[in-house]
Amino acid sequence: MSGAMDQAAETVGRATGANEYSEGEEIPLRGLVTLAGVYTGGVGLFAWWMKASGRRLPERIPPLDLLLMGVATYRGSRLITKDKVTGFLRAPFTRRAGSIGGAEVMDEPRGHGLHRSVGELLACPFCIAMWIASGLTAGYATAPRATRLVTSCLGAVALSDWLQYAWSLTQQKAEG
Repeated sequence: MSGAMDQAAETVGRATGANEYSEGEEIPLRGLVTLAGVYTGGVGLFAWWMKASGRRLPERIPPLDLLLMGVATYRGSRLITKDKVTGFLRAPFTRRAGSIGGAEVMDEPRGHGLHRSVGELLACPFCIAMWIASGLTAGYATAPRATRLVTSCLGAVALSDWLQYAWSLTQQKAEG
């Protein structure tokens, strides 16, 4: 599989003119192709496993579960990419660029190639949200009760975060 990904990365590099793709900023196209291959391979492996095990996918996800999964994806992506306490996950691939308020920080990717691509993924809540949503969806398909428990926890934390910010804003306005 590595040979196929290398060939795809080489093709992407030639087709886009990797050196001309972005002026002044390194865009690790080969690393991004590798991550896309890992993601696609994981989704494919899950689909194969579901079929091989004879499990059936849910016909639909009820709207409240979908809402809960959306909020949990939001909070999970912030937890991985912005929370101070998960900095140890990002540290091998990112550099601390500053604090953005609350318990959140701003990290920037570092390194080159695949190393930098992983840093991009771990520093971007929008980028990692697809991975988290896919994991929660797979969890919902195989263990809906457990997934609801996890999404409820993340949803409660998201609600708490919003209430903390609302309280802080109210307090600032009251004090002047």
